[in-house]
Amino acid sequence: MSSTNKPAKILLVSASVGDGHTQAALAIKAAIENHAPATVHVVDFMAGENSYLNTLVKDAYLKLIDIFPDMYDLLYRFSQMPLPGSKVQSLMAISMKRSMLTLINTYRPDAIICTHPFPCGAAAYLKRTHRITQPLIGVITDFAIHRFWRYNETDMYFVATPELKQQLATQGISLPRIHATGIPVNPKFSYIPEQTELAILRQQLGFSNNQPILLIMGGGLGLGDLEQAVLALDALFLPFNLVVVAGRNANLRRRLLAKTYALAHPLKVFGYTRHVPELMSVADLLITKPGALTISEALSMRLPQLLYQGIPGHEEENATYLTQKGAAQWAHNSQTLATTVNKLLTNPEQLENMREMAALIAHPTASQTIATTLWQELFQTDTALSR
Repeated sequence: MSSTNKPAKILLVSASVGDGHTQAALAIKAAIENHAPATVHVVDFMAGENSYLNTLVKDAYLKLIDIFPDMYDLLYRFSQMPLPGSKVQSLMAISMKRSMLTLINTYRPDAIICTHPFPCGAAAYLKRTHRITQPLIGVITDFAIHRFWRYNETDMYFVATPELKQQLATQGISLPRIHATGIPVNPKFSYIPEQTELAILRQQLGFSNNQPILLIMGGGLGLGDLEQAVLALDALFLPFNLVVVAGRNANLRRRLLAKTYALAHPLKVFGYTRHVPELMSVADLLITKPGALTISEALSMRLPQLLYQGIPGHEEENATYLTQKGAAQWAHNSQTLATTVNKLLTNPEQLENMREMAALIAHPTASQTIATTLWQELFQTDTALSR
């Protein structure tokens, strides 16, 4: 695509199956708009106003992982298999093509960026059938690659690690089309406060003591058995403060607030909040389900992580990656969680080692790198994208 004097129009398509895909899209939007003249629209592909069918798929997905996680795990692995997986992949793309075409006709973008495989598949189908010609970019927001991401029609991929770049290349995607940039996070997560700032933040939280702060998160939807985690940790005979971010899970927030005065440890409970960077900066340990955006944000803040439970499939693969790199440990249940927290808090050297490993594998400027690469390859060259 050649450069023009007119601002580029970019359509960034996310999916509200959790908060991570949308947060990644917003980080990319901000980076692109800071980099060059562009109009960037972020759209939720699963929103009801865009497609009733997509919303049904989203609701079914959320219910499945909440009520029947073992069944979701089975379906995840089944869809990774070559023959059945390719059939499901094609069916999803075809069923969602109409809503994607509506979005494209509405926004008339010069390029399409997807942070979830469903809209990417629908757009790839439209390219394959010559309904659209715009460059298609996939931003993979996990530390693993599901086959639903792989389409020859995708012109450019951004992945979390060099290992994923090689993996995607072995699956038929040419190396020049793959960029290992890390997962895009908001630049706020690249700022490490000084000790004086941290002391002020602790006071604002209402913690007058100098005890360690354990930050517990369940993603934007407040998933996971966070209430049981709090109770298991409160039984420990160690001094610490608890901070829980319940996300949009209002019932969880109410239940935890009702327990505040009955607990042995100080507890602060937040709902959905924009102050996660500040909370991560004062925390000594993050306890979270292994959603890729949350753990990438924590890596950027050099925050040691204890991964708790996790959605079968991609989140388990995220947890495996971080534990292998030494930036996190993984607790599968509340009993293991309490035992591991006890070991970490009584071994500060191990926490420091995890902090150092987090700094080594973090990519706090991933969104800026993605914006720069996109601009150079799409809008500042007269040559076609290489396949």
